[in-house]
Amino acid sequence: MRELTSPTAVREIIRSHGFQVRKSLGQNFLLDANIIDRIARQANLTVEDLVFEIGPGLGVLTRRLAKEAGRVIAVELDQHLLPILAETLADYPNAQVVHGDALKVDFDRLAQEKTAGQFGPQGKGYKLVANLPYYITTPILMHLLTSGFNLDLMVVMMQREVAERLQASPGSKDYGSLSVAVQYYTVPEIVIRVPKTVFYPAPDVESAVVRLTRRTAPPVQVTSEEDFFRIVRASFGQRRKTLLNSLAGSGLASKEAWQRILAEAGIDPGRRGETLSIEEFATLANTFCSSTR
Repeated sequence: MRELTSPTAVREIIRSHGFQVRKSLGQNFLLDANIIDRIARQANLTVEDLVFEIGPGLGVLTRRLAKEAGRVIAVELDQHLLPILAETLADYPNAQVVHGDALKVDFDRLAQEKTAGQFGPQGKGYKLVANLPYYITTPILMHLLTSGFNLDLMVVMMQREVAERLQASPGSKDYGSLSVAVQYYTVPEIVIRVPKTVFYPAPDVESAVVRLTRRTAPPVQVTSEEDFFRIVRASFGQRRKTLLNSLAGSGLASKEAWQRILAEAGIDPGRRGETLSIEEFATLANTFCSSTR
C-alpha cells in the first residue's frame, strides 16, 4: 500500500471507508514523512523492542514504527478507524491494533498478555511512541507516569504549550504541577517542533514532540508520594496567592500549622508556589509528614 503522507491519499482512504473525522476525539492525522521519521528515530527502536502507540489514526506512524520495532501494539478508541487500520497495517504482521480507551488500559498487563510475559511488570521494559490526542494529553501522561508501568521511554507529540510546561523551570510562567510531576518521574526534552500545516485536517495549535526518559529513581526522596503531590497541587491551585494562603486553603492543615511547617522547612511563606524547586517541594512535603504523624 502506498504511504499516506499527502492530503490526497488521506482523503482517498477516508472517503473509501466512509469515515468522518471527529474533532471531539482530536483526530488530526500527521502527514509529513520527514517528521514521522524523526519521531521514530527519537525512540531508538530495535527488533528487540515492544512499542505501544496511542491513537494510531490511519496507521501512518504505526507503519514506520513496525519497520524497526519487533512488535507494535496500537491502542485506538474510535472503532470506525479499525477497518482502515486493518487495511493500512495489512503488510505489517508485527503490528496489532487493540480497541480500547488508553486512559483505562493497564499497559503492563496488556504487554504481558501479548508477549507471553516477555514484557511487562516482571519482564522487560517497553516504549511508547504516539501523537497523543490533545484534549486528554495531561490525563494520559499522568496515567502513564503514576501507574508504575514498566515504561522505559516515551516519545510523544502534544500541543506545544503543554510540551513547554513539561520542561519548565521554577519561576517561569509555564512551570506548574504538571512540570513537577513529569520531572519527578522522567527527564523531559523537547526534540521536535511541529507546524500545524503538516496535519490533515490542520489543528488550531502548534505542536511539539517530547522525549521522556524514565528515571531509575526520582530526583528527590519523599516520605509519601501522595502527600508530596497533594502539596504540589495545592501550591499551584491559586497562583496569585502566597504559598501560605494557598496551602491554608487546601484543607490539609490549618494556617497556623502551615506557618510552623514552612518555618521548619526554611521556606518563606510569602513566596508563591511557582518559585519552589522540586527539592523544596520535597522538603516541604517531608516536613508536613513528620509534623502530622
